[in-house]
Amino acid sequence: MLLPNILLTGTPGVGKTTLGKELASRSGLKYVNVGDLAQEGQLYDGYDEEYNCPVLDEDRVVDELENQMSEGGIIVDYHGCNFFPERWFHRVFVLQTDNSILYKRLETRGYNEKKLTNNIQCEIFQVLYEEALASYKNEIVHQLRSDKPEDLENNINEILKWVEQWIKDQSS
Repeated sequence: MLLPNILLTGTPGVGKTTLGKELASRSGLKYVNVGDLAQEGQLYDGYDEEYNCPVLDEDRVVDELENQMSEGGIIVDYHGCNFFPERWFHRVFVLQTDNSILYKRLETRGYNEKKLTNNIQCEIFQVLYEEALASYKNEIVHQLRSDKPEDLENNINEILKWVEQWIKDQSS
C-alpha cells in the first residue's frame, strides 16, 4: 500500500518535532528529523559562527533521504524546505505560532539575542510559509496554528483524517 510523504516546516520552536513524533506514533508513518539525521551522518558544510550552529549540506541530506522518500510513508521535519525536491511531498504543513509564545519557547532553548530576533522576524514575515508556497504547488501547502496543547491535538486529527482520505483515494 502506498503511503503519503508529509513535510512539517516552520520557524524553529513552532512545534514541528512534537507534532511529527506524535503523528508518527498514531499513523504508522516514519518520522525523520532532518536536524538529527544531519547530526548522525555529519551532513554539514561548515559552521555558522554568527548563529552558533552547523551549516547543513543540503545535497547530502537529499541524497541520504532519496530512497526512503521514494518508498513513501515519511514525515519530514525541518525549518527550511526549498532544497527538498517538489516530487517528494504529497502535503506540506507550515506550523505557525504567536510571537510572544514563540519568543518564550526559543528563550527557553537558550537562543542568543540575534538568533531569537531573526527567528521572531522570520515568523512575523511568514518567511517559511512563503518559501513553502514558492517551492511546492500551492494546493498542497497548508498553515496550522501551533500555540497551545489543543492545537496539537487538532492538528494531529486533521492530518490523520487527510492521510486516511489520501490512502482511500490512491486505492480507488
